Amino acid sequence: MSTNCTSRLSEQFEDRQKGFTLIEILLVVVIIGIFAALIVPNLVGRDDQARIVAVKTDLQSVANALHLYKLDNFRYPSTTQGLEALASKPESYPEPANYPSEGYLKKVPEDPWGSPFRYAATGGTFELYSLGADGALGGEGFDADIYYKDL
Repeated sequence: MSTNCTSRLSEQFEDRQKGFTLIEILLVVVIIGIFAALIVPNLVGRDDQARIVAVKTDLQSVANALHLYKLDNFRYPSTTQGLEALASKPESYPEPANYPSEGYLKKVPEDPWGSPFRYAATGGTFELYSLGADGALGGEGFDADIYYKDL
């Protein structure tokens, strides 16, 4: 009889150990709240700064692909062919003679604000830029245009 009573007590004890108490849950919520109160103010307002860093990195990547295109084909894609020439072989003049089957980019990236990068072939060089947060020419601060040549 005592073994039966002991096994019943151990079962009740095991049942209690399977879940969390209300105090434990509240304690975890309070700890998460404290961390959020400390961390979130440091992150708020930095999304635009992160986009500026991302657009500069993307401009570098696209420019590197343009340089590889020129090394293979002796010229940059025409303004008409645009940056799409880096993702798929252009059919228009001047057709690239040494275009790799996988292209130079998997797809043409957009800037972090969802707008296409601007590209123009100018003689033996090119102009590559983003219009910034406002998507319009000019601007100041986060709305300023970001040019590859200025990096």
